[in-house]
Amino acid sequence: MNDMKKTGSMIIDRRRLLTLTAAGVSVAAFGGLTTSRAFAADAIRWVSPRGTLEVLDDYPYWVAKKFGYFGDVETEIEPGPSDATATVKLVDQGQADMGYPSPGVFSLALAQGIPLVSIFEMGGADVFDFAFRKGEAPADIKGLEGKTIVLGSAGWQSIVDPMLKAAGVDITKVKYVDAGWPTWGTAVAAGQGDAALSWEGLRAQWKGQGLDFDYILGRDFSKLPANSFVIRKADFEDPEKRAVYEKYLQGWAAGLEFGYLNPRAATQIVMEEFPGLASQMTPDVAVESMMQLANVFRGRWDERGKWGYHIIPSWDLFFTTGREIGQISGDFTTEEVVKNDLVDVANQYDAGKVKADAEAFELNDDYKAVDVEEIQSRI
Repeated sequence: MNDMKKTGSMIIDRRRLLTLTAAGVSVAAFGGLTTSRAFAADAIRWVSPRGTLEVLDDYPYWVAKKFGYFGDVETEIEPGPSDATATVKLVDQGQADMGYPSPGVFSLALAQGIPLVSIFEMGGADVFDFAFRKGEAPADIKGLEGKTIVLGSAGWQSIVDPMLKAAGVDITKVKYVDAGWPTWGTAVAAGQGDAALSWEGLRAQWKGQGLDFDYILGRDFSKLPANSFVIRKADFEDPEKRAVYEKYLQGWAAGLEFGYLNPRAATQIVMEEFPGLASQMTPDVAVESMMQLANVFRGRWDERGKWGYHIIPSWDLFFTTGREIGQISGDFTTEEVVKNDLVDVANQYDAGKVKADAEAFELNDDYKAVDVEEIQSRI
């Protein structure tokens, strides 16, 4: 732990975390988006929870932009501050129309009475994983008891606590360290802490950067939901604004379908958008990263059957667990804050056009050489 102090990492006290992340800190304190804006007709401003857009996570957006799947809806996409809870605060304060928080961050906002609703579930399976130095992974998730988990933001504890609690882990025996974004992975590789929070897509990127860890995958043990798209409750209740969100979500759904049909093409589109990201990964690693994400986005498809569909029992479990550990307060029901009302229309995209676009996409030689079946076999 002394090494953590030397490198500026911060040990997180459980009660202090909830105070920090639930506090009404101004967005200006985080940097990033600071100009208030009203909802513009036929326009959506979406904000990431990551502090960067140079990732493969948002491939459906870049596909939709390239092929015009958003139609006449004007779109903006912003990285936002790297603070874990900024995405919900930006939406609440009118500086963004839609955020992409983890269920934990969403629940912290709800606990503070922020009137948000989730309208589109990106991942049916849990996207979060735990990374360990080679040979140091425990036999199962219960092995995290007595260990220290390294995070990239203090707010991420709101992701991990419910995940571990629901899996039967005694979270009072787990410690957390905030090693900062984007260096928490390298901190664990260097011997600080026992594990790092990771997620699908990122684990392939880390491997490409030489951070070769062993993993316990969330999809193998967790029944909790993953990140979803949230908007202001007032916008959800406004028929005119709902119609804009429905058209916007059709673009995301079409982009997800395109990525399912042609993962190499979706990856190449992102890399053409971000040459700097492309320089950090080989095409093989990039496609692996994208396919890890795509597997989660299509997770539990037999229960969902539609892009964006929330599995309500998973959210019930999440909120019940959050209340048990004191992370969530308030008497709201799942049905009041998790909505599938827009999902049917979101899936009414032109499936024929998407299929034709995916089949006709011209891969460059590097991406033609990537073996999708081989990647699928190892992820």
